[in-house]
Amino acid sequence: MFGGWTAAVALRAVWDEADTEAAPSALTVNFVGKVEPGSDVLIRTRRVGGGRSVGYWQSELTVDEVTLATASVVLTERRDTDGHLEITMPDAPDPATLEVTYPAPGPCGERAVVRPVVGLPPHNRESTYSTSWVRETSGRSVDHLQLAFLADHRAPRSFFWSEGPRPSSTITLSVYFHATDEELAQVGDDDLLSEAFGTRGAQSTSEEHLRLWSRQGALLATSVQMAWFR
Repeated sequence: MFGGWTAAVALRAVWDEADTEAAPSALTVNFVGKVEPGSDVLIRTRRVGGGRSVGYWQSELTVDEVTLATASVVLTERRDTDGHLEITMPDAPDPATLEVTYPAPGPCGERAVVRPVVGLPPHNRESTYSTSWVRETSGRSVDHLQLAFLADHRAPRSFFWSEGPRPSSTITLSVYFHATDEELAQVGDDDLLSEAFGTRGAQSTSEEHLRLWSRQGALLATSVQMAWFR
């Protein structure tokens, strides 16, 4: 199954079990094996520790008692504070003016549409940088689960320095959630701008970064993943 789906259901299991007003701040998923479409999935969760403001959780996704993914989740009580933002949203045309030209493969990948802006198709390029509008197609309002799902909805960076697609899979994915409740309410089920770039690919592994922006210019989430390629 699509990596973003695995990340989202692992987070959902913890969030449901926690039964708290705290919001997800960080999610890290290790992809041990492939979840086949149609599988009966069991997710076990447990609270590792923490206090009133921060809670640490783990979850394990299994099929027929075989571990296929593990996840760690940090939930935090969000309070109004001062802050900073050192990056800005890149320019992008209105998504309605762009065609859907690069949908992701697979049953869960098809649940979102991609409207490329820069860097696609991702082959024979000097840079791994890309931007595209992405949107989950169910009509469900964007929340932390949608952000986790869309954090892996992009082409592997190893495609960018290659002549075409090549075998690739995500080893580990971390998502950091920055969106406020007000910013998520502004988004509704609208498109998000996905800004992705790589740092280095070598010896069959590639580090890749992602930023998800709202149309209003709010940085909603960032992500780092290590991918394997051949």
